[in-house]
Amino acid sequence: MTIQDSLTIRRATKKDGLALAKLIDIAGEGIPSWLWSQNCDDGQLPLLIGCERAQRETGGFSYSNALLAEQNGEQAGMVLSYGIDAAPTEDPDTLPAPIAPFVALEKRSVGTWYVNALAVFAAHRNSGIGQRLLLAAEGLAASNGYERMSIQVYGQNSGAARLYERFGYKLAAKAPVQRHPCQPYYTGDVLLLIKKLPR
Repeated sequence: MTIQDSLTIRRATKKDGLALAKLIDIAGEGIPSWLWSQNCDDGQLPLLIGCERAQRETGGFSYSNALLAEQNGEQAGMVLSYGIDAAPTEDPDTLPAPIAPFVALEKRSVGTWYVNALAVFAAHRNSGIGQRLLLAAEGLAASNGYERMSIQVYGQNSGAARLYERFGYKLAAKAPVQRHPCQPYYTGDVLLLIKKLPR
């Protein structure tokens, strides 16, 4: 049996909340856990705040928007994606610095199926799981009537940017990274990449 043969992709459930929180923190380079820490009571772990957020029925970061990959019965990775039908109402100037460029670019993603996060646990990387999840998200987009996909990535994250480019995503806009304390990309740009799906 090959690695691909042992891989299944399914809709996430509330029970997957903790895994989803860990994976979105990986995808967000630590920004999510930093944001969750702002809402922690004394002694509360940020990851538990993330788990509670993932278990919500609504909102962008909800289990209802996630597909989970399992390899040999273990949670291996996830993609979080959904349609953007209206521009975000938040003013980027009033948001925490780490997420301001992402919200600014999201306003350019209206009418697309947006890949908010794609991540694979370290033990399961380099086996094609990320590619399979991305294809699954594109399948969701097509089944929901969307003709374009969008995704954001740090320009300095060259490995991820190359993966998306191989899948046909092209640069549509960019916004400068703002200084923040929670992950390694302090300079350069956040890139908005868009792909037109085949009919």
